[in-house]
Amino acid sequence: MTPAASPIDFTRTHAPSPFHARLLDHTITQNWATWNGYQTPRVADTVASEYFAIRSACSVMDLTPMEKYRITGPDAGDYLNRLVTRDVTKLKPGRVAYAVWCNDMGRVIDDGTIFHLSEGVYRLCAQHHQLDWLLLSSIGFDVTITKETHDVAALAVQGPTSFSVLSAAGIQGLDTLKPFGITSVDVAGIPVTVSRTGFTGDLGYELWMDPEHALDIWDIIFNVKFERGLYDIRVIGLDALEMVRIEAGFIMPGFDFNTADTAVRADFDRSPYELGLGWLVDLKKPHYTGKRALVAEHARPAKSRLIKLILDGNKVPSGSFLFDREGGENVGAVMAQTWSPILKRALALGDITLRKGQVPSELWAEIYYQKELKWKLHWAKGTVTDKPFWSHPRRSATPPHST
Repeated sequence: MTPAASPIDFTRTHAPSPFHARLLDHTITQNWATWNGYQTPRVADTVASEYFAIRSACSVMDLTPMEKYRITGPDAGDYLNRLVTRDVTKLKPGRVAYAVWCNDMGRVIDDGTIFHLSEGVYRLCAQHHQLDWLLLSSIGFDVTITKETHDVAALAVQGPTSFSVLSAAGIQGLDTLKPFGITSVDVAGIPVTVSRTGFTGDLGYELWMDPEHALDIWDIIFNVKFERGLYDIRVIGLDALEMVRIEAGFIMPGFDFNTADTAVRADFDRSPYELGLGWLVDLKKPHYTGKRALVAEHARPAKSRLIKLILDGNKVPSGSFLFDREGGENVGAVMAQTWSPILKRALALGDITLRKGQVPSELWAEIYYQKELKWKLHWAKGTVTDKPFWSHPRRSATPPHST
């Protein structure tokens, strides 16, 4: 008996990005990953060329897979202020804010960015699916919450020449756009929303548009390279992004820490304080989800902390344990790591147990690595820093330097 033909083509992505045709042209390696049901390059050309495009030229990345939600209605602002831990009433139209939201126990569910597009109209971008939690949290509020992940195409254009490239592409007004600002522009008759945001820690922008115009905007940007020959514009993948986001000290839920809605065991999730995000917690604003627990936690010494470590030597601490030299005890582990080409240092984000609320005075990483198929052990001393590993004045300069 011949089986009936399946109505689903499992060789296709769940939701092909509107930029997919161009990504195919630029992804030489065919090294793909799945991001939120979309096919996205892990490495398009080489990690090195993509990394230096971000730090020395202009990089382009498809952000369409990012979870996006439109929140509208008379109570939209009040609803978001109840949802997240920071004070959203201060977020004016045309501005973007980074935020986290927690469960009743004060444990982080996710982080993301809130775009105040116009009066009473917001977009919330998140790493993971959040519609269920958003709808549950909206009970009692006059708001409409719509998932628009597939309805909005997005591109990240990042790097020191991103301002010059986008200006040459006909996008006006970027010289006055400040970090975390939003502007609406017309590009060859196509409406585009531009925000001065990004996940690279560098000068950069994110472009938001209707999917039917996605390829047109892509071609306009890349034509700057082909017509003028002055700019190096490269597609980047997830591997290069991982390097620069660690350099910038940005964290990833589900990778650097367990989220409250995915952790199975007690104490395996984290609070904003334990992630170094206490600056996002406003204990003075009216009630919000998790406030009571966060007030109590603020009054007692923290048990754990996600820390930034600069390691001696040139060995990257992949999956390494962290030890307190004074007591010789294992106090944690490395969650994310990279070799920074621009700093020439091994960098890591580590989750550690604190001693009476304090980071141990001297931390060492136990690093195992292979040398001609033989395993070696290397101990590297780590220096804790509260600042981003790498930061450049051009990230916040307004107007940006034109090149």
